[in-house]
Amino acid sequence: MIQFAHPGLLWLLTILIPLIVWYVVKRRNAYPSISVSTTLPFKGKRMPMRAIMLHGLFLLRLIAIACVIVVLARPQTRDSWRTSQTEGTDIILALDISSSMLARDFKPDRLEAAKDVANKFVSGREADNMGLVIFAAESFTGMPMTTDRAALTNYISSIEMGMLDDGTAIGDGLATAINRIKDGKAKSKSIILLTDGSNNTGNVAPLTAAEIAKKLGIKVYTIGVGKNGNAPYPMQNMFGRIEYVNTPVVIDEVTLKEIASTTGGKYFRATDNSVLKDVFDEIDSLEKTEMDIKHFSHTEDNYLIWALVALGLLTLEMVLRKTLLRSIP
Repeated sequence: MIQFAHPGLLWLLTILIPLIVWYVVKRRNAYPSISVSTTLPFKGKRMPMRAIMLHGLFLLRLIAIACVIVVLARPQTRDSWRTSQTEGTDIILALDISSSMLARDFKPDRLEAAKDVANKFVSGREADNMGLVIFAAESFTGMPMTTDRAALTNYISSIEMGMLDDGTAIGDGLATAINRIKDGKAKSKSIILLTDGSNNTGNVAPLTAAEIAKKLGIKVYTIGVGKNGNAPYPMQNMFGRIEYVNTPVVIDEVTLKEIASTTGGKYFRATDNSVLKDVFDEIDSLEKTEMDIKHFSHTEDNYLIWALVALGLLTLEMVLRKTLLRSIP
């Protein structure tokens, strides 16, 4: 919808009325008159087309003046707020980035597969307030709670192995996620914790963090990443080169299930890329809460088309007046 920055200037359009009156009076007085006894010889004669087109020059100029006045009033697309009801919640992703996440039972590896699915999950939750925690031997808040989807997906894409000391501190990762989400305003708060191992370091026990989450009303969905049996893990050989060696997959499913059960969440086992995607799809369907969202549209000036029309009409009027419709005083 169009609005004007200076709507009072539109009153200048009334100046067109005296201009029209002036033109009519001028045209009447512009030609001499002669008295004749009868107009019969002129019966059926029409006014030449060129004479009619001369009035078109004045019309072009009137329209151009009107467009200039509209430009001065500055037409704009209007700022507006609208409120709609949608489904949203507060969600924190807690992602394990220990070296075992380079195992290649996923394509191209566990970490890249998790990042890809996480980015798609984030992009599909437009109404949610989301954040990201990464953990290995320590935990770190990669992105605080935000509705900026671009910033969050860009950060997820930039995650690399080696950003933190190696190890698997599930309890610390969960505790950091709780600390990030506990002050969120949404009624529903959830943490999605993804890991491929078992807790082997850190200051907070995973089940202790789970009890804290329970007291705060935060659900924790846990995902164990890794195929059943053996998987090619990265190992450093005697020459310092990385080789992939088939090693038994060890995931502390007992602890992950207990974390989920304690907090009212759910445990999932992801054994390949497609299953991992299905896991996030199921979580997406589980965690939704009705909430009101305000949408804002900003103001933009929209006067360029009016200025171009005015310029075009004035140019056309000048060209016609000097060529096709040229008159001799």
